[in-house]
Amino acid sequence: MTLISEPLRLVLSKTLLCTLLTIIPSAVLAQEIINTDTHRLEEVAEGVYFAIGTGDIFTMSNALIIERDDDVVIVDSHITPAAGRALQDSISIVTSKPVTTMINSHFHYDHSNGTPAFGPDIEIIGHEVTYEKLTADPENEHTFQSSLSRFDNTVNRLQTELSNATSTEEREELQQQLSYWQRHVEAQEEIVFMPPTQTLRDKMTLYRGGREIQLHYFGRAHTGGDLAIYLPDEKIVFTGDMMLGSISYMGDGYVAEWADTLQGLMSLDIELILPGHGPGFTEVERIANVQAYYSDLTREIRRLRSSGFSAEEAAARADLRQHSETLGVNQIGANLEAVQRMYDIWDGRIQ
Repeated sequence: MTLISEPLRLVLSKTLLCTLLTIIPSAVLAQEIINTDTHRLEEVAEGVYFAIGTGDIFTMSNALIIERDDDVVIVDSHITPAAGRALQDSISIVTSKPVTTMINSHFHYDHSNGTPAFGPDIEIIGHEVTYEKLTADPENEHTFQSSLSRFDNTVNRLQTELSNATSTEEREELQQQLSYWQRHVEAQEEIVFMPPTQTLRDKMTLYRGGREIQLHYFGRAHTGGDLAIYLPDEKIVFTGDMMLGSISYMGDGYVAEWADTLQGLMSLDIELILPGHGPGFTEVERIANVQAYYSDLTREIRRLRSSGFSAEEAAARADLRQHSETLGVNQIGANLEAVQRMYDIWDGRIQ
């Protein structure tokens, strides 16, 4: 097990099936690849960099760097201020221009908690729902709290494995992993939730510095306020977690509405999709693949619910194996957290 295997495992737990997909190598998509101490920066268009964490700092999510004539816009800020500072350091490798504007693709901790690293004066743009989430009680949001428990459990597991290690090589490797995760847990203490300073409801376009940046809200999907950040001249879209290479984490999602939201995304003229986790891809048909999955999952769970099954029973019985070839769904069953949320929405416990 390598040092980055644990963060990769957490990313995969949100995307569910990424390992089963055939991914185009990122190098094919990039004009230039710049490796910093903490990031792989893929220049996907002139002055546009797709930032993927690779180094000794836990970043978890991807970010997008958009250079304009006099400044820089970034999309998402990673998981902690420490990770945000690492992103800022990596940005300084490719440009000396100041970062003036940040766009939140959505409110989730792994995309927005690095924001304090960019200072108190940065302009933050996000959807109205993102503002509501980050000004209400973000520290007690379900997804954030479950992540903290997962991080603590990882530290505890590694401590146990280290105490039971029998070889010097194994102990050294486990100690390296443990130190890595302990630093990440300590980094949580620095988190200050920073909401958007400017919000949108449906669409906003930034015209400045030789660059057009469109922000689209197509409806509820991964959260209630997902944005697609679209560069029309480059035909590139950053989708956050609304559209990954496969099935997204659904614990805060609106599965019954997700397919319609993705229909809006498909209305854009896209040549490259940059997701919030995992590598970029050019196969736009993947949108239709996951769109079909969310539609079929909704129909299947409605059917089981109407037959009197509980959420637990429905999750165990749901048959989505028709998505085997496209999404690798080879077994009966669906994610219980997602199914329970669907029941809660239909029963009026969640709006």
